Amino acid sequence: MDKKIDGQAPQKSFLGSIFGMSNPWGNGNGGGDGNGGGPRNPWGNPSGGSSGGGGRKGGATSLEELFKKGTGGGFKGGIPKRPGGRSWWPIFILGFIILWVALTSIHRVSPQERGVVTFFGSYSRTMQPGLHFSLPAPLEQVSKLDVEEIRTIDIPTGESEKLILTGDQNIVDLAYSVRWNIKAAELFLFQIAEPEETIKEVAEASMRAAVANFTLDDTIGSERTEIEQQVQTTMQALLDGYGAGVVIRGIAIKKADPPAAVNDAFKEVSASQQTAQTFLNEARAYAQQLTAQAQGESAAFDKVYEEYRLAPRVTRQRMYYETMERVLSEVDKTIVEPSGVTPYLALPELKKRAEAAPAGDGQ
Repeated sequence: MDKKIDGQAPQKSFLGSIFGMSNPWGNGNGGGDGNGGGPRNPWGNPSGGSSGGGGRKGGATSLEELFKKGTGGGFKGGIPKRPGGRSWWPIFILGFIILWVALTSIHRVSPQERGVVTFFGSYSRTMQPGLHFSLPAPLEQVSKLDVEEIRTIDIPTGESEKLILTGDQNIVDLAYSVRWNIKAAELFLFQIAEPEETIKEVAEASMRAAVANFTLDDTIGSERTEIEQQVQTTMQALLDGYGAGVVIRGIAIKKADPPAAVNDAFKEVSASQQTAQTFLNEARAYAQQLTAQAQGESAAFDKVYEEYRLAPRVTRQRMYYETMERVLSEVDKTIVEPSGVTPYLALPELKKRAEAAPAGDGQ
């Protein structure tokens, strides 16, 4: 069925090379079939008639006829054969194996990640950041973990209460959060079955142990920072003992209040305590003021005594004058000692009038 032109070897089309057929369109020079006319139409005329270029009688009437000729029998829906009659399945299987090996053996680990390699489920090694190779799955499998991400656990979850007993036998409602990240990826995956749940339980136990050392006022007041530091230290020690492979980055107490049932009464007690503290502060301030005044007078007396030791007569006379001036300034009398002065002067009366004059003008 192959056509030979000018002594050359018969030409086959692409389909012909696959299905074992000659070129149904003829050669590249536009030659027709053996009956002359235009190129042969592989789909033919359903009525068996020739085309404008001269169709071929008895030609394939459909694409199914073409596959029948190529496969040598009825079309069974399979994959066409390769040249030589060999199947494509080995090539497909080989390509799938190569793709599977490439996808499961080449691993890129980011700078913030660590890759944990398991061989048949058992820990093998840890991949550092970079490009790495492993045996294809399921021989070896790689789990990548972000070791720099800061994770947070809130205790309690939602709006529920977390009641904890303080050192003075009171109850406080605490809400806090735990910030942590992974230190050793292999320990985090294989050492503890449920690492996040374990961290939460260790945080609760550490918080109860720390709050038991403080009073209620300290817990809700100035000692929060100290409690947070103690909880962080205790948690890290416990988790290191478990081999959890995590680092506790910090504890933050978000709420520290009395229980809701006694919150109003507690507020009243707190207000009374603040009032009492205010009175105590005022008393301390007054005591400090009197103490400072007494110390000032004592220092002044010491200075006078030093002067008295240097000149006793002069100091006594000056002290006498100063004392008499301070005492007589409040007395409604005027004493005149020199002779030749009129015995009576209405100086006190003039003084009273002078003081009463402004008051009268104001009325």
